[in-house]
Amino acid sequence: MALVLLMTPGLAFFYGGLVKAKSVVSMMMMSFGALALVSVLWVGYGYGMTVESSPTQFSGDPFRHLGLAGLSDQDYLASGFAATFAIITTALISGAVADRAKFGSWMVFAGLWVTFVYFPVASWVWGGGWIQNLGAAMGLPDVIDFAGGTVVEINSGAAALALSLVLGKRFGFAKGIMQPHNVPLVLLGAGILWFGWFGFNAGAEFLTGMENVGLILINTLSASAMAVFGWLGVERFREGKATSVGAASGAIAGLVAITPSCANLTPGFSLLLGLLAGAISCLAIELKFRLGYDDSLDVVGIHLVAGLVGMFYLGLFANETGFVYSGEFGQIIVQAIAAVAVLVYSFAGAWLIGMLVEKTMGFRVRSEDEVAGIDLVVHGEAGYNLDAQVR
Repeated sequence: MALVLLMTPGLAFFYGGLVKAKSVVSMMMMSFGALALVSVLWVGYGYGMTVESSPTQFSGDPFRHLGLAGLSDQDYLASGFAATFAIITTALISGAVADRAKFGSWMVFAGLWVTFVYFPVASWVWGGGWIQNLGAAMGLPDVIDFAGGTVVEINSGAAALALSLVLGKRFGFAKGIMQPHNVPLVLLGAGILWFGWFGFNAGAEFLTGMENVGLILINTLSASAMAVFGWLGVERFREGKATSVGAASGAIAGLVAITPSCANLTPGFSLLLGLLAGAISCLAIELKFRLGYDDSLDVVGIHLVAGLVGMFYLGLFANETGFVYSGEFGQIIVQAIAAVAVLVYSFAGAWLIGMLVEKTMGFRVRSEDEVAGIDLVVHGEAGYNLDAQVR
């Protein structure tokens, strides 16, 4: 639980280093705000919405476990672990609207999105809902999503795409103009995320048993490490240089891709997955320039794209049920249905909620504040007060 919780401050460092210097406080505060807000909502009613669902229900009952009443100590442990997934998923979306979002509007969006999108989706996949029962209903293998390829990665990536469309492009949006202001901060954040991801993927196995912990850990390491080379290979071929930010981004892409499949691949196929995820995500981040949406910190190119790669890859290479083992398409079919359903639902939900916030209270800061940097305007603080006197 603590490992996964640490990932959200790690994400704040990762995102914070990628934005301009006068927006770093705003960027990091969106992660810390999500951590606080989602924790409160989870204890209040979120846990009840994610458990004890059925294929015919939209979600679990928000009133069943108000305030986490009536849980055993083991239930508290499982609930706390699951809460950290809701926190990081919500925080991930903020990278799409870096440098231009109001903090208060972000918090309203985050509360509504986690309530009406994340909690129901988690109940569909892990709480007894329709995705968890999809294979049985169709006479096919069960959907495989061990640690959140749909719930976390596709969910946050689709929402990020929707929100980037709601807020529109940053001023000066063009390839090569928006550069990270603090590369060491990016690498620190990526390192913390990489560290915490071992708890992210293996934590559920620790809660329920130790049978596959070794496989999960080595697959997580294999995919993330190989994804670095996949990303850097494309970057070196395309740009002529292999960058440290590219290495960090590649590692994250590999971690995203292995998230749904960490318990259901051999280590060799995990290496191949990492290579593909790193290379494909590196190529995918260029889509925003071709298609004209401003996903500031490449949440779509990394989390949505690598999440889709990881889910579809299972259809081919999942132990026993994947096409290369079974010669059948059943696993591909259920993986595709689950991935596309979550993508569409999350995109639509985020777009509607984002538009509601935009039309009622405004989501984007004033243009002059965006150009100058929004830290002082939104939070009254500077990330780097270099002129301050030591007293």
